[in-house]
Amino acid sequence: MKQAIFLLLLLSNISSYGQLNCNAFLYNGDSLQYKACKLVERVEKKYYQFSKEYQEGLDKALEIYPYFAYAYREKAAPYVKSGDFITWKKLIDKAVEYDPLQYLGVRASLRYKFFADYKGAIADIEQLDSMVTYDIGPTSNGTYHLNVVKALCHKELGKKRNAIEILVNQIETETYIGAFDYLHLGVLYLNTQMYDEAIAAFEKQKEQNNLAENHYYSAMVFKEIGQIENCIELLKEAKILYEDGYHMHDPYSQLIDEIYLEDIEKELKTAYHTR
Repeated sequence: MKQAIFLLLLLSNISSYGQLNCNAFLYNGDSLQYKACKLVERVEKKYYQFSKEYQEGLDKALEIYPYFAYAYREKAAPYVKSGDFITWKKLIDKAVEYDPLQYLGVRASLRYKFFADYKGAIADIEQLDSMVTYDIGPTSNGTYHLNVVKALCHKELGKKRNAIEILVNQIETETYIGAFDYLHLGVLYLNTQMYDEAIAAFEKQKEQNNLAENHYYSAMVFKEIGQIENCIELLKEAKILYEDGYHMHDPYSQLIDEIYLEDIEKELKTAYHTR
């Protein structure tokens, strides 16, 4: 039920993950925001996101309606992609100010992804969660549920037990299971010497989304408990999967727990010398 309510609210106005719905403003009697929205629609169809004309078009929309959160968010997007994080932050803060329900999650996602601002991301997620009664949903690119981001932020801050609790609770809700959720949980168990739990999590990850990382970290469990032959076999499987393209990847940043081919080859070399 919570998930259905979230989707209805998301679709009723402006989706952070899709196209504008200008008619929602007209339906609510907001003619100024409707006019600004239609202008943004034209700008987005006509101009490249990194062009001067694109930014000027959004500025004109904001002259019509200065509180149009979506326009601020779209103005911010090319700045975060190009690495101008100071300008991005000023603009995304405006989007959050005028529409916190839509853009707190977006800001949290990007704080986590690009800035390693883990405390700021946690604060945004917790603020959003305190404001709604429905499921707070996924990140702006759909990779994770925001609660998984919160768990990963706790992990990076050294609070692994907190991260495990948050991640387990999220997985148990079954509202949104991400492509890497069980992998991250397994690595957290590995990091806290909970080896049986780690293997169980990696088995679930294998069923859902079989990746080189899954076999690599499974191998690390067997390395820790002294089962070197099992470690070697899993590393061999990890190498095959990696070379076939079955591994974590993001076009903009390195993902937490992502590995590289040299990581696998280094561990294989060590394992061969150990047995």
